[in-house]
Amino acid sequence: MYSSCELSSTRRFLSSVLLQTCGVTEPLRLINRYVFKFMATKTTEVTALGRPLFPGMLYDCRTDAFIPGVTLWDKKSLNEDLDTHTKDQTYLKFSSSDCFSDKSSLLNISASLKASFMSGLVEVGGSAKYLHDTKSSNQQSRVTMYYSETTRFEQLTMTHLSKFTYPQVFDQKTATHVVTAVLYGAQAFLVFDRTLSEDEDKQEIERKLSIMVKKIPAFSIKGNGSVELSEAEKKIAENISCKFHGDFHLEQKPTTYMEALQVYKQLPNLLKDNPQNVIPVKVWLYPLHLLDTQAARLVRDVSTSLVSYTEAVMEDLEEVERRCSDLLRIKKVNIFRDIKERLTSFQSSLRSYKTVFQKALCKVLPAIRGGEMEEHTLEDIMKIHETSPFSASTQWLDDAKSELDLLSSYTKSLKGIKAVDAHDLSTIRLNPDIDVVVCFTFTSLRHEGQYLSTLKEFLQSNEFKKLEGEKTLYSVESDQKWFKDPDVITRTRETFSLFKSFSEANKDDEKICFIISAISDSTIPGSSIYLYEQGKLTDKRFQPVTKPPAPKVKSIQGNSVSLKLQDSPTLETVKYRVEYREVKPDEKEEWIFTNTSHEDFTLPGLETVGKVGVSEASDTVSAELPSSNISVYLIFLQHIFTRFPRFRFELQPQIGIYNLSNLSLQFQIFPP
Repeated sequence: MYSSCELSSTRRFLSSVLLQTCGVTEPLRLINRYVFKFMATKTTEVTALGRPLFPGMLYDCRTDAFIPGVTLWDKKSLNEDLDTHTKDQTYLKFSSSDCFSDKSSLLNISASLKASFMSGLVEVGGSAKYLHDTKSSNQQSRVTMYYSETTRFEQLTMTHLSKFTYPQVFDQKTATHVVTAVLYGAQAFLVFDRTLSEDEDKQEIERKLSIMVKKIPAFSIKGNGSVELSEAEKKIAENISCKFHGDFHLEQKPTTYMEALQVYKQLPNLLKDNPQNVIPVKVWLYPLHLLDTQAARLVRDVSTSLVSYTEAVMEDLEEVERRCSDLLRIKKVNIFRDIKERLTSFQSSLRSYKTVFQKALCKVLPAIRGGEMEEHTLEDIMKIHETSPFSASTQWLDDAKSELDLLSSYTKSLKGIKAVDAHDLSTIRLNPDIDVVVCFTFTSLRHEGQYLSTLKEFLQSNEFKKLEGEKTLYSVESDQKWFKDPDVITRTRETFSLFKSFSEANKDDEKICFIISAISDSTIPGSSIYLYEQGKLTDKRFQPVTKPPAPKVKSIQGNSVSLKLQDSPTLETVKYRVEYREVKPDEKEEWIFTNTSHEDFTLPGLETVGKVGVSEASDTVSAELPSSNISVYLIFLQHIFTRFPRFRFELQPQIGIYNLSNLSLQFQIFPP
């Protein structure tokens, strides 16, 4: 430890030696140089982070806070003997990383200052606000351009350190260090973002974004202020947004790639034209206890390894919150409100936990540095995190994403059928123009589960306040989720298949509406088909009729055709209804219908026109009408059940003796 008296004695001794042995009559400058080299071994470099840190200002390394309004010297003494010289340097760097570790490396932040920032002890300003600018979504590609310029360096002299105007400040013990030197300049971060769509290749987009940003220094601006870009470059630039965090005074901050390019070209001249606008970029701190033994001191600092672990925990929490936000942005979440409620509940608990975790760090860091607590106190906080339910957040989000992916796969498979929330479902079923609403309903989405309850329980327990004593291990029970139950998934697939075929068969009926929704019902795990008739729910387990196989042609004899009518696999046929008519050009014929309860049906009285017959084909009628002297019969077959599905078959000609160029069979289910 070196007091002010000891430094003063050293200074006088060296001055005397130089004067007597070397004939140096003005040794003060040399003395200051050598003593400052000695002091440099005791100083600490700290990044200013936009804080107003000037020579002579007091600083508390326990909290990484400056002490405004309290100083060892009056203003006149400070300004008289400052040693100032120019320090013109410019740096330009690029980064494609958004993690805090790489961000802090750009700003050359020490491990100790990182810990203070993560705990909320340090409030940053200017360009350092970049540290708070994290990607809001994993669907963002990001490249950052870092520009730094320094102009001058100021430091205290030995005159300051040997004579204090207010020595009583040492006894107040509010500070541990004094700012002895400051490097001035300005910094800027241009953050370029590109949001990806679902079908875009993230790596390819990031590659193109990186190329475009790194090209900025090479672009030249014409006399009219324009920049010459190729058509391909212009197209890429249109989708790039920009945010500016800097210490430079701009008339308007850039928000687009082209605006950022213009700003970058202006940066070198901004400080040259206005040198008074520089701010502290880096400062050097000297321990007060080396000037006076009564001063407060930094007893210990937190180990780098523990700071790195804390940083990793904070990064993980940021990533979890980002993933949760991404899931909440999915459009289907607004339809399946139960999932949205769970995600929102999780997000709220996570944000509360981050605040609690940060407050715990904020409490122990100054105490460890001041010697009031041991470093293991911070280790205890990390152990509490490891045993907390929040350490399982990633797995819970994985499950939430799996559930949403499954729901999306079902909704995408049903093209033309809307997925609606409860409000829209009510509107549709009460629509007077719609008689029947058939709804494929997910029934197991409303489940908070043990995990979310455990999160809330942990937050209420104030575990971080119980740093002494035994730690409680919170075991997160693996909730039995419906989409992980093989039996439920099998039943859901079967139900979905019935609903899909049923909807396709009746898609042209304007009186029937098919939709997808979610209604909680613990008695029907997974899914079910809800049937609404005349606005009223009539069946929660509606079993639609599946499409029957196509009728078979048994035989052709004389003027008749014998058919074997097929039943639906899912419902017993009550009776059949066969409709047919003779089709002639420019003439309309009435339909003739026949009811039968037998599977075997013979269509009589057909006119012989050639070797044609019937065979199974698609579901639509698309026959060419024959010439006027040929009769064609369209035959429709209806299965009469108890509900409303309708199926149609088209039977194309095959070898035979009757012209059945279109044998269409329609199956319809009527109410009782």
